[in-house]
Amino acid sequence: MRFALLLLAGFLAACAQMPGQPVVLEAQGDFEMAGRVAIKHAGEGASGAITWRHSRDADDLFLTSPIGQGIARITRAGDQVRLTTVDGKSFEATDAEALTGQVLGWRLPLKGLPDWVQARPVAGEDAEITRDAAGQPAEIRQSGWRIEYLAWRDALPSRLTFFRDNLEIKLVVDRWILPP
Repeated sequence: MRFALLLLAGFLAACAQMPGQPVVLEAQGDFEMAGRVAIKHAGEGASGAITWRHSRDADDLFLTSPIGQGIARITRAGDQVRLTTVDGKSFEATDAEALTGQVLGWRLPLKGLPDWVQARPVAGEDAEITRDAAGQPAEIRQSGWRIEYLAWRDALPSRLTFFRDNLEIKLVVDRWILPP
C-alpha cells in the first residue's frame, strides 16, 4: 500500500515544446495534464497514470495503476491539502510537503510543481537553470530538487525526470490543456 502511494509523486512532472522556441508561460497559469509516471524509491519501482488539474487556488491530482484502478488522490483548496488513499483513508494538512512526508515517508513539493512542470523555476527562490542550444531549459535545480527536461512538444515539456535523494520520478505528459 505504501509503495502504491509513492506513485502519487509521479504527478511531479510533465510538459512539451518545439525545438528552437523557449518556453513562455504565465506564472502559476491554470492547466490540466494527463500522462504516465514511473517511480523509483529506495530500491523499489512502480508505474501508473496521472491526471492533474491545477489553478492558483486549487489542485486535483489523481493517480491510477497501469490497469486504471485508482490509487490515490491529492486535492488542495487554498492552503488546505487532503490525501485520500485507495482504501478510503483521508489525511489533511496545511501543506502537501508535510502531508506526504507523514503519509508517504517523503516530502512532495506541490508548491513548486506547477512551475517546474511548465519548465520554469518558482519565482522569488534561488534556482540554477541550464539551457539547451535552443534556449529551452534542460535542467532546473531548486529547493533540493533536480528536474531534467528530456523532450518537448507544442512548446511544453513532454518528458521530465525529477530527482531528490533516493527518489526518481519520470513523467511523460501525453496531453496538456491550457486555457485560451
